[in-house]
Amino acid sequence: MEYQVLNKIEQPEDLRGLSLQELQLLANELRHYIIQVVAVKEGHLGASLGVVELTIALHFIFDTPNDLLVWDVGHQAYGHKILTGRRNNFHTNRQLGGISGFPKREESIYDTFGVGHSSTSISAALGMALATQLNGDIEKQHIAVIGDASIASGMSFEGLNHAGVTNANLLVILNDNAIGIDPSVGALKEYLTKAKVGYKPKESNIIEALNFNYFGPVDGHDLDALLSILKELQQIKGPKFLHVITKKGKGLKKAEEDQVKYHAPGKFQPETGELLPRNSEGLPLKYQDVFGLTLVELAKENKKIIGITPAMPTGSSLKYMMKAFPERAFDVGIAEQHAVTLAAGMATQGAVVFCNIYSTFLQRAYDQVIHDVALQNLPVVFCLDRAGLVGEDGATHHGLFDLAYLRAIPNMIVAAPANEIELRQLLYTAQLGIAHPIAIRYPRGRGVTNNWQVPFEALEIGKAVCEKEGQNLAILALGAIIKNAKEALKQIEEELGLYNMRFAKPLDETMLHKVFKEYKTVVTLEDGVAKGGFGSAILEFAAEHNYTNKIKCLGVPDHFIEHGKIGELQEIAGIDVKSIVRQVKYLL
Repeated sequence: MEYQVLNKIEQPEDLRGLSLQELQLLANELRHYIIQVVAVKEGHLGASLGVVELTIALHFIFDTPNDLLVWDVGHQAYGHKILTGRRNNFHTNRQLGGISGFPKREESIYDTFGVGHSSTSISAALGMALATQLNGDIEKQHIAVIGDASIASGMSFEGLNHAGVTNANLLVILNDNAIGIDPSVGALKEYLTKAKVGYKPKESNIIEALNFNYFGPVDGHDLDALLSILKELQQIKGPKFLHVITKKGKGLKKAEEDQVKYHAPGKFQPETGELLPRNSEGLPLKYQDVFGLTLVELAKENKKIIGITPAMPTGSSLKYMMKAFPERAFDVGIAEQHAVTLAAGMATQGAVVFCNIYSTFLQRAYDQVIHDVALQNLPVVFCLDRAGLVGEDGATHHGLFDLAYLRAIPNMIVAAPANEIELRQLLYTAQLGIAHPIAIRYPRGRGVTNNWQVPFEALEIGKAVCEKEGQNLAILALGAIIKNAKEALKQIEEELGLYNMRFAKPLDETMLHKVFKEYKTVVTLEDGVAKGGFGSAILEFAAEHNYTNKIKCLGVPDHFIEHGKIGELQEIAGIDVKSIVRQVKYLL
């Protein structure tokens, strides 16, 4: 396709002189361009296709970057990036050294706020609006674009609640497509479902109750209507709310039909949307599927088991439990704090609760983990998917901090299985009845063994395993990253020790005393931050018991790791096989 209009757009000001007909052509070209690039390079697809017209209209009507546009999460910001000077390097999206898959302040003046986690846009835009007001500027516009799944989050309501008692020049745009990554859930979604283009339910309009001027719903694919309403809103002061109805995946039939799969579909045929086949024959399952399928097995026998996820039933594979036992599996929407305290409440009544949250998202419920779970010593089972470096989603999504922030909490057990079998057995052990809350962290992607569905066997809490005896130097590895240590030892001639620690808390002190007495040098290895993590726990143990062995901690260094393939990022962090070999040889 020859891009007649898109190729002329380097900055938003270039599109402001276009006619409506040219803008409509631009929308077709922009949608086509996103499809062509994502089909080959991969990334998030459906969300950006759904807001093409809205993106064009926003940059046409508002004086960006002087007017401040904040995208929520950022899955939908590809069109925004292409229209704001990044068309020619959009093909580097999510690749090492390329542009980020999410808005990022360092990347462009048009990216007013860095995002990746949901529901921050209203608070951020309100903060900008109030600060601008204090600076004496009453003309600058502040626009937050948020999805119907994200707006149901508690933080969004906190922002709306505050904004409604200000005279801030704030426009909140609800991009309502009835789906986040999975279909939206909750009472607010039920209300939004009643709203149609041109029809606003009179009763129970919570937005108007919060003192917002409510406009819409309008068709998010009708450029003329969007331009008209945005131009009108531009002249109205104070907090305003525009309800826009869109279709996720708009313009690609397959993406419209299967919006969950085409949120981030991988590689596909750009003309038809057909997914390119991936040969997974003979490959191990993903860790998330081992979790999901094992939980169903356990739930068949243990009627007290309940599953909870905040808006990620597909990504976490709790979908299996939701299908098998829908009355015992809950998708609570984008509400991590609620998910944790809900789990705590259930645990007080004797339920065995598996609270399945991506590691990076549990950060959002840290107070609830401490105050509502650990302080009361409730045996909630936290299953932390996507722990460690996750790849192309980058700094906002790496699950690197859980070991450090969880092991500091009294009563908390922190476990990291080395493989799928250990994950399965830890899940089994947890539901037998434990005296404390436990967090089980496991990585994104496939495991290392096909024969994971072994008979259940309880694991001793806090017990490590010696994988290999040696001399002079021992590697203490925690979690699935041990596979890198095993590969490294194949390349080193000396006989070295390797220990699968399994638990960051409690530590196997009996094993550690043996290691520190038998080896001169100890290397710790973890797929998490080096400061405060598992290696720090080993240093604390050595200091407490007056050991003077040489200790080297391998983990993610003290800076944010960007996006790229997991192997590339492990190399940057110094926890890949070559780095381990290099460090061990140097220490020897």
